[in-house]
Amino acid sequence: MSEFEEESYPMADLAKMYLDSLLRVQRDAASRMIIKAVEDGEDIKDIYIHVFESSQHEIGRLWQTNQITVAQEHFCTAATQMIMSQLYPYIFKGDKNGLRLVAACATGEMHELGARMVADLFEMEGWDTYYLGANTPNESILSTIIDLKPDVVAISASIHYNIDAVKNLIDIIRKSPDTSRIKIMVGGRPFMLAPELWKKIGADGCPSNAIDAINLANELIASEKEGEDSNVK
Repeated sequence: MSEFEEESYPMADLAKMYLDSLLRVQRDAASRMIIKAVEDGEDIKDIYIHVFESSQHEIGRLWQTNQITVAQEHFCTAATQMIMSQLYPYIFKGDKNGLRLVAACATGEMHELGARMVADLFEMEGWDTYYLGANTPNESILSTIIDLKPDVVAISASIHYNIDAVKNLIDIIRKSPDTSRIKIMVGGRPFMLAPELWKKIGADGCPSNAIDAINLANELIASEKEGEDSNVK
């Protein structure tokens, strides 16, 4: 049973109306209802988690069960990306906390919305975020990490056959002396289906959603600082 078949989860009515508009190819209507919700005081973080993320999970389920076509899935995803960009004036205006995140999709990974949502939510929390997009060559990701020196790296994979690319990316990050200690989180459907997979490929953690990603990132940074303090003593 999908989230959309439940009645009690947060913002259920808005999420259902939003997805219905997208499936009816009514992108402008979907956009208007999201902007109105923000102007009416709804938390953008809640909209990301309970509307955008929930809708994407449902779209994936509908596609996998042959209830919608690939074209419909692509339209809904592209529409959500466009609507997210309309919210940027509300997102990129808070105080910064001095922390940096690089979010990327490994080589071959074409589904980028999850990583982009994570980057946006970190931005709302005051992080400086650098979102590298889909299908970025692993060596380019590594060079960006070396240049930017982020506190955390988030890597996304939506399809199981891209896990090898994620593992390869983690391996080259770990092997470089400039990046070996950077904390790495992974996420995406393969990790949801195999909860221990993140350990096998050398990541530091695997959050269940974008909000959990923020909490995990803070925990990883805190544990690193505790380790450094212990070494000093």
